[in-house]
Amino acid sequence: MRAVQFERFGGPEVLEIAEVEEPHAGPGRIRIRVHAAGVNAADWKRREGLMAKGPLTAPQIVGIDAAGVVDEVGEGVTDVRVGDRVFGSGPATFAEYAVLTAWAELPRHVPFDEGAAAPVPVDTAVRVLDAVAARQGDTLVISGAAGGVGTALIQLARARGLIVIGVAGAANQEYVQALGALSTTYDDGWVQRVRDLAVAEVNVAADLAGAGVIPQLIELTGDPSRVVSIADASATEHGARTTFGGGDKAAALREAAALMESGALRMIVEETYPLEQTPEAQRVSKEGHGRGRAVVEVHR
Repeated sequence: MRAVQFERFGGPEVLEIAEVEEPHAGPGRIRIRVHAAGVNAADWKRREGLMAKGPLTAPQIVGIDAAGVVDEVGEGVTDVRVGDRVFGSGPATFAEYAVLTAWAELPRHVPFDEGAAAPVPVDTAVRVLDAVAARQGDTLVISGAAGGVGTALIQLARARGLIVIGVAGAANQEYVQALGALSTTYDDGWVQRVRDLAVAEVNVAADLAGAGVIPQLIELTGDPSRVVSIADASATEHGARTTFGGGDKAAALREAAALMESGALRMIVEETYPLEQTPEAQRVSKEGHGRGRAVVEVHR
């Protein structure tokens, strides 16, 4: 099968499409024929060696999110069957076939590209809400609201009954508002503008961009334990929380699937690339200024 891999750490130019052996579903796993794979920051960070614990010892296939059709079911799996449409996470998803470790059924009306765009953002969004014990009626401020995680977080928070205020660039104000949030820009005075927008006291806050705003978010909430960052490891120095992984991915995907089915969640795919343009997709991902999500199309 064809897959995108790299044999040494480096820039996008180290990526190549190679013919590799197909993986197979072991116990508790499923294999899918990949229709689309989600583009995540973790992909280019791994390619550059930023997440490595040692030297690269073998070619590594990129990707951790995908959507497609189940074609193998491992021992012990009872919730899906061959032929089902699913989305989920697993290693090496930028390939014609991939094994998933966490998944949920993709509603029939949701296209594969939107399914592929969902896993990491929705898993991260659920962890963010859980980390700050967000409750119905809370007012949540999101710094970096227009990206993939922000897109999921706004909608999941609204579905859980929170009021959301998103902070994003000037060009993304209408986008954030269309997702169901109030919004303002990063310009001077943004903290006061958030207060002016809030119809109730700001209770919780999330930093999705690592823009050095933890002190301001603590100022807004008045409680560092109700501020969380997914991008600033120094947040804990201020008493705030961080979340960089873990959680029940399968449960998060099931929650997302139910919201997709009802129409309360839609992942916005801004860019779609063919498999051959994976290097460009990762280059754009690293720039970090886009909104919504990007995916790589494998099978139509």
